[in-house]
Amino acid sequence: MNFTLTEKILRDHLVEGRYEPGREIGIRIDQTLTQDATGTMAYLQFESMGLSKVETEISASYVDHNTIQVGFENADDHRYLQTIAEKYGIHFSRPGNGICHQVHLERFGRPGKTLLGSDSHTPTCGGLGMIAIGAGGLDVAVAMGGGPYYLTAPRVIRVNLDGELPDWVTAKDVILKVLDELTTKGNVGCVCEYAGEGVRSLTVPERATITNMGAETGVTTSIFPSDEETRKFLAAEDRGGDWIPLEADEGAEYHRELEVDLSDLEPLMAAPHSPGNIVPVSSLAGTAVDQVMIGSCTNSSYVDLMTVAEMLKGRRLASGVSLGVAPGSRQVLSMIAEDGGLSDLLDFGARILESACGFCIGNSISPGTDSISIRTSNRNFKGRSGTASANVYLASPVVAAAAAIRGEIVDPRELDLDFPRIKMPERFKIDDSMTIPPIPPAERERVSIYRGPNIGAPPTNDPMPEGLRGRIAIKVEDYVTTDHIMPAGSRLKYRSNVPKYSEFVFEPLDQDFSKRASDYRDRGIHNLIAAGLSYGQGSSREHAALCPMYLGVKAVMAKSIERIHAANLVNFGIVPFTFGSESDYASLKEDDEVEIPGIREAIERGDEVIEAFDRTAGLRVRLKTVLSARQREILIAGGLLPYTVRKR
Repeated sequence: MNFTLTEKILRDHLVEGRYEPGREIGIRIDQTLTQDATGTMAYLQFESMGLSKVETEISASYVDHNTIQVGFENADDHRYLQTIAEKYGIHFSRPGNGICHQVHLERFGRPGKTLLGSDSHTPTCGGLGMIAIGAGGLDVAVAMGGGPYYLTAPRVIRVNLDGELPDWVTAKDVILKVLDELTTKGNVGCVCEYAGEGVRSLTVPERATITNMGAETGVTTSIFPSDEETRKFLAAEDRGGDWIPLEADEGAEYHRELEVDLSDLEPLMAAPHSPGNIVPVSSLAGTAVDQVMIGSCTNSSYVDLMTVAEMLKGRRLASGVSLGVAPGSRQVLSMIAEDGGLSDLLDFGARILESACGFCIGNSISPGTDSISIRTSNRNFKGRSGTASANVYLASPVVAAAAAIRGEIVDPRELDLDFPRIKMPERFKIDDSMTIPPIPPAERERVSIYRGPNIGAPPTNDPMPEGLRGRIAIKVEDYVTTDHIMPAGSRLKYRSNVPKYSEFVFEPLDQDFSKRASDYRDRGIHNLIAAGLSYGQGSSREHAALCPMYLGVKAVMAKSIERIHAANLVNFGIVPFTFGSESDYASLKEDDEVEIPGIREAIERGDEVIEAFDRTAGLRVRLKTVLSARQREILIAGGLLPYTVRKR
């Protein structure tokens, strides 16, 4: 048979189930990554399973989200993460070493391997020819212990790239074009697989930009073949021995094909407030800009930043504009310093930021009131920047740099500049001193795990009750993200303290939700959530399921639920329902009393349609839930953690 590249790797790692698109399969995970915002809870869950060491080929713990240490919480969590890494055989990347996806691409990613990460942008390493998937921290904890990762065998979308990129058009414009075609919804259970002659013209960092932001389409992951460009990148990282050639079989069948002619592309932007709101840069020309931020895991490579530095060399930052630049890794920072780019950025007027997530997750350098910020990151959800009234536009580094020069949005092709032709180095500057490798097993017994006062045991759920009778604690509209459910920014420092962090659930939408839900819970009333389309899009942050579970949420009823969040809901014993019709959603009101009798028995039977009763309105509501036999067992047990402990 002729297989897609996706199917080849997944079949090679298949440990449970039959490979058939749409069916659940279990795969072996070779590598895992965590970051401090999600990893702290993942390791607490790993500990609670009673495991003695990680069973993967490589597991890496990165500190890149909460590197700003105001108060003791973040510093304590970082110390906890380092001692956990020492205890269980995990690579530990210190604060300042870089963003997890950039560093993993540089130092650990390998073609043909599987990577599971507790961050939704883990598909970045698909640029190396990996199956790299974002998931909740609990799924990652199970994988670190040697357990399979379960997913729906994907349908594969072939994205054919032809031609070559013109000057001033970049890999960011490629993924913005793909987003324009695929949109941010309707792609659950799919993988984007890139192919065609145009692939050869893209370096691995460019491919990584595309696979990174491919997460915004809602696909499981994105992947490029492993070819000569892959070999060159790994050789430049002194990892040539990790290279193997990989590509799809000729004649492989695809679910869908998408054609993109690179030579026909123009500079694009994602306008507020969605990564899928794609417009040509030229259509926004003349729009005044207040802030420009260059970096994030999408666009912070050596070539990205040296290109920007060359554009800005000898010029001055436009009056009224602030510019921040965050190199993706210490390696990138060191190299642009050595090659003169850092001086050019400083002379222009840029603020050089730490090699971390920072501005992308809204925990620093937030824009001013009602301001316009041009950013090279991957998400521009309303309020994500840390300023609710700001308008964030997503663009390539060259478009961002052009805005910093002019003080307004401008098509970079209109600048009186020669296009900087910066090439990927033949040799990167290798310095792994900020990554602490696993210590020898014999020395791990002496390690004492540090736990600060902000760190508590992960809460667990009760087994599924025979029936649910509760209140609609909140009703939300379409496109509610995990940032709406569980705010990031300054609130992230409470990630290890679930009772405290739970005080902020739905804070951007309803500041009284936590108090109301806690009251219902304490009175023995189940909490239910009614939601619109694409509920839970965005970050893989499992706290968006864990904290609602702590507050007594037993079910989410939505028009549709995004892949990672739906999995996280199951993992914490919350039933993910979709409405039978638009009218079912419209009929429910906040605070309605809703009963779902016999839910435990219905889930055990595998019923896909379950009837609920709105006692307040006197209406029947049809709910759907399609679950695998394993997921049904998890829900009955009250979540993945009690299910896993029981199975051991």
